[in-house]
Amino acid sequence: MADEFIQRRVWRLAGPIILANVSVPLLGLVDTAVVGHLPGPHYVGAVAVGALVFNVLYFGLGFLRMGTTGLAAQALGSGNADEVRATLARAVLVAVALGTFMVVVRQPVTWAALAIIAPSGNVVPLADTYISIRIWGAPAALANAALMGWFIGVHNTRAVLAQQLVMNGLNIVLDLVFVIGFGFGVAGVAAASLIAQVAAPVFGLWLVRRDLARIGGRWRRDLIFEGTRFRRMLAVNRDIFLRSIILISTNVVFISVGAQMGDVVLAANAILFQFHHLAAWTLDGFAYAAEALTGSAVGAGDRPRFREAVRVTGIWALALASGFTLAYLVFGALLIDVITDVEEVRVTARLYLPWAVIIPIVSVWGFMLDGIFVGATRVAEMRNAMVITAILYFGAVALLVPAMANHGLWLAVTLLSILRAVTMGVQYPRIERAVGETA
Repeated sequence: MADEFIQRRVWRLAGPIILANVSVPLLGLVDTAVVGHLPGPHYVGAVAVGALVFNVLYFGLGFLRMGTTGLAAQALGSGNADEVRATLARAVLVAVALGTFMVVVRQPVTWAALAIIAPSGNVVPLADTYISIRIWGAPAALANAALMGWFIGVHNTRAVLAQQLVMNGLNIVLDLVFVIGFGFGVAGVAAASLIAQVAAPVFGLWLVRRDLARIGGRWRRDLIFEGTRFRRMLAVNRDIFLRSIILISTNVVFISVGAQMGDVVLAANAILFQFHHLAAWTLDGFAYAAEALTGSAVGAGDRPRFREAVRVTGIWALALASGFTLAYLVFGALLIDVITDVEEVRVTARLYLPWAVIIPIVSVWGFMLDGIFVGATRVAEMRNAMVITAILYFGAVALLVPAMANHGLWLAVTLLSILRAVTMGVQYPRIERAVGETA
């Protein structure tokens, strides 16, 4: 009976998240495709570099989503409605403050990012244009992340689906209008993202009202700013932030090393990385479900429910990852041709396609363990695992790239996915045993 209950809850939570998350890499594919038909690989490279900068910034601040999910789920599981509300307020306040700071320091951030990635001279001015336009949406984008985390924590993933469809659907439409219709190029892609990011949290705040009525409780200023709870939120967020920055640095190294191999390799890698993003964002639907279900189980001190949530979400995630691997094996070359008509980029991307085929099946375990650790708010262990993984990854890049060039870079990324799972997996039994010990 418990198994059937968890099965229903997993799909009720994961289904909307999967649909919502699919829209994110699809947006990346559209962004890449609309510039992939412009004359030259440097347009694709510029969007790849510009998008990477925001992936670094927003993923680095991913604690606004992940930390909020774990804390809200545990407050919900313990039946503390006032704290569920306070968790939302704290997260949104911190998100807007951090986003505003990013706008203030936008120029040095742009200079530093382009200096680190070091793309070609053709790419730099276009990437600079992209970043300088899209950065103004930072406060709204971070507030949206906090809202998404809270919705997942209170088990309302349908709201996340609605938010993402509004944001990414609007973004895709504006991409087509600005780039293909008006010919704005890279600037049009950035402007589309800016407008969509501002619209999403406005819509999200409207959706919040129904959940607040369902959960009950009241807004308490003293609880929102209560020192112990605020410090706990900051401690959880700090560890997720450090872990995210380390993980992002591995992506930066991937793009940067690929950029040194020329615009064609940079563009090919950017296309194949969109394949990885499509699988990752979809598989994260089950990771998000694991966050909500394990977080609630921890809040209730229910170890059997925790264990069953891990088992069921893991089985479904593996099945979906296998589907992605099969789909990329069969349709990968066709998808490359759809994304770009630059023949040298097509040929290069097909050469490295096998790496994109195998990554979903090896990366799924890391995604799932991330969700479990976040739900249990055992983020210090997740951070430590990422430190070890990154050190080994950087060593692999240093050894493999000189010997195998871009194949070595993709092999290092594959090893990164495996190492993430191994370094967290060895810690999982201790986390499971801790559930309910203090209940």
